[in-house]
Amino acid sequence: MKFTSLLKAATTVAFASVLIACGNSSSSSSSVTEVEFFSQKPEMQATLQEIVDDYNKSQDEVKVKLTSVPDAGTVLKTRIANGEAPDVINIYPQNADFKGWAADGQFVDLTDESDILGNLNEGAAEAYAVDSKIYNVPLTTNVSGIYYNKDAFDKLGIEVPKSLAEFQDIVKKIKDDGQTPFAEALGDPWTVNGFAQLAWIQSASSPQAANDYLRFSDKGAIKSDEVSKNVAAYLDLLAGNGQSNSDGALYADTVAVFSEGKALMMANGSWALTVIKQQKPDFEVGFFPMPGLTADAPTMTVGAADMAVSISAESKNVDASKDFVKYLSSTEAMQKYYDVDGSPTSVKGIDTEGKFEELADVADLAFTDQQAIWLHSEWTSEEIFWDVNVSYIKNKDLTAYTDALNTFFDTMK
Repeated sequence: MKFTSLLKAATTVAFASVLIACGNSSSSSSSVTEVEFFSQKPEMQATLQEIVDDYNKSQDEVKVKLTSVPDAGTVLKTRIANGEAPDVINIYPQNADFKGWAADGQFVDLTDESDILGNLNEGAAEAYAVDSKIYNVPLTTNVSGIYYNKDAFDKLGIEVPKSLAEFQDIVKKIKDDGQTPFAEALGDPWTVNGFAQLAWIQSASSPQAANDYLRFSDKGAIKSDEVSKNVAAYLDLLAGNGQSNSDGALYADTVAVFSEGKALMMANGSWALTVIKQQKPDFEVGFFPMPGLTADAPTMTVGAADMAVSISAESKNVDASKDFVKYLSSTEAMQKYYDVDGSPTSVKGIDTEGKFEELADVADLAFTDQQAIWLHSEWTSEEIFWDVNVSYIKNKDLTAYTDALNTFFDTMK
């Protein structure tokens, strides 16, 4: 009898436990939807976390978790390959791997998402369309140009160049005054990439013409001709015109040389301004775009989307992800981002007045036809291109330069 009673009691307790467990499961399934936001911008982690926290506090249906890890690009490739893509991904739509993934259906088609795309300036997202469909929301872009010491320029009576000839005259005037024209980091070849790409864009007359010449021409077609000679003339501005240790100098070295006033110019990108400011230069910093061959040619910059996001097609929370991306692309969220990062933004209504004025002359070209998207967005790789340009700057051998470019690009043809 006692055994029967105990058995009944145990059964009752077990059944109750099952009910409780089922109740917890039901509660969990109806709880807040969790969305992972994967960032490749570690320097902006604190600001992005603030934006995520603001979004999470603004509603109670979706909770976004920010992921920021070392070597984020490699981690992301591994996760996508393993079918473990994050819900919302900070990814660069100009890159070949993005284009391949988009064509393979890895990302949600956002072409008709007017609530999101309506927050952007016209044409910003369309510039990165794949097969006429929009898979990415580009919120900011980087730009490349030439930093310069405004105070030193004023003392020498130098104005920002409007043509290659004027640029050459500036370099000569600086040297004649016994000063160093450029802070260079030839030990970090990527630092020359923006300058070199702009040299090709201006020499060929447009970004498309530059890639038609380099990437989409016949094998062995790159030769010593008017276009390549003009490119060489731009690169000659750097050749022999850097600080004494420029051959082995790294990125941090060149920023220090420029910030200390030991060189009057530095070819680099918008991302360098924060580092320059950390050095507390005692002069006013300016930034100018690459002049054309002649004064009537448009100045140009080159760059591409930086803080840009896509939604994984494998996400189980696409609607929640879209809601977060809508918030991320809002004026409220991107104002907070811009106030720290300073990169040109495609989001409407951002207050830029009096902020990051050092970048203004180049930043104003962003998201216009005077900003080229990185030429290597059409290439299968880019690192050798960096090395080839550095080799020319060191040796000024045009034949060796064109031969090396043919070797590099012929593998893509």
